[in-house]
Amino acid sequence: MIKIHPITPLDLERLSVLSKSTFVSSHGKSASKKDIDIYIHYTYSVKLLRKELNDINNFFYFLHYQNEIVGYSKISINTEYPSIMEKPLAKLDRIYIDEKYLDKKLGQMLFNFNLEIAKQRNQRGIWLYTWIKNDRAIRFYEKNGMGIIDERDFKISKSHSNPNYIMYKSL
Repeated sequence: MIKIHPITPLDLERLSVLSKSTFVSSHGKSASKKDIDIYIHYTYSVKLLRKELNDINNFFYFLHYQNEIVGYSKISINTEYPSIMEKPLAKLDRIYIDEKYLDKKLGQMLFNFNLEIAKQRNQRGIWLYTWIKNDRAIRFYEKNGMGIIDERDFKISKSHSNPNYIMYKSL
């Protein structure tokens, strides 16, 4: 059975653990272990996640597969990107699936779910960052009608940034 449900403040510890593990599995080789550890310690702390969850423009969801939480997403509405003229825009800030479940097509369900959220909230497009060496993610987003529109550095630590594509899909 597959289920998607909103993340609540009571879920923050579980979200923190899942966020750290899925980030490391998908981006852990993009920087030194020290830089990755610094990034996930701050970015996926319960304190920061609580702040993000309390922002009315952010929507977090867990994905359950066979009664186990195997992924999550964060979509932010009304989030502009400088070179995209359409407004308002949604940013698909995070969509992560535990690597053990990547072959189950669960990411597609979570992506479609987030597209519906964007449409229901009258967003005219959706954009995201993706690491340029994450070929699997790039193929996935391109298959779903997103195109590369820009490239930016994504700061991991004070001493390290990763090149990222900005991908966009008009709704």
